[in-house]
Amino acid sequence: MTVTNPLDKSNGYDELAEVFMRIRNTSIGPSTVLNWSHSLARGSSILELGCGNGVISQVLVEAGFSLYGVDASPKMIRAFRERFPTVQAECAAVEDSTLFDRTFDGIVAWGLMFLLPVDAQKLVIAKAAKALKQRGQFLFTSHREAIGWKDAMTGRESLSLGAEAYQELLKAQGFTSVENRSDEGDNYYYVATKG
Repeated sequence: MTVTNPLDKSNGYDELAEVFMRIRNTSIGPSTVLNWSHSLARGSSILELGCGNGVISQVLVEAGFSLYGVDASPKMIRAFRERFPTVQAECAAVEDSTLFDRTFDGIVAWGLMFLLPVDAQKLVIAKAAKALKQRGQFLFTSHREAIGWKDAMTGRESLSLGAEAYQELLKAQGFTSVENRSDEGDNYYYVATKG
């Protein structure tokens, strides 16, 4: 199914929210994010970009982090708020989020960056750099290769800028350490440290 509303800031995921929440593989991602979070002190503040209904969020809340979430899908953010009523959550496109006005120890964007247009990806990286505290950690997923494809759920275009381009963008925004890794689900992810 192709979701075609070009004004939909959820990139088609609000229309398919119920299906996505039902079929989302909950075993891929949480353990990687939990391992990443060990580099942060317990109680640290983490912003989750594209938090959806909270699959990744669950491990961060259980580990005692001060979590903030943003997602452009009203249906997903409603499910997130029902699941985590004490977590501050904003319904907005990540590139428009007012949560970037705060500062955080960590920012995570699992399964999101490649859904955004190139300019939005660049903007999110710049905003993450400004919102992270010194030595703050940024984790996001995207393919290693520079490649475009149709999203399996929405049929919309997805685009990875590729490892070299992401590394250049991150370093230009003041990230000094950029590591690339893969997980058990063959997700390729980037871990960057500010400053």
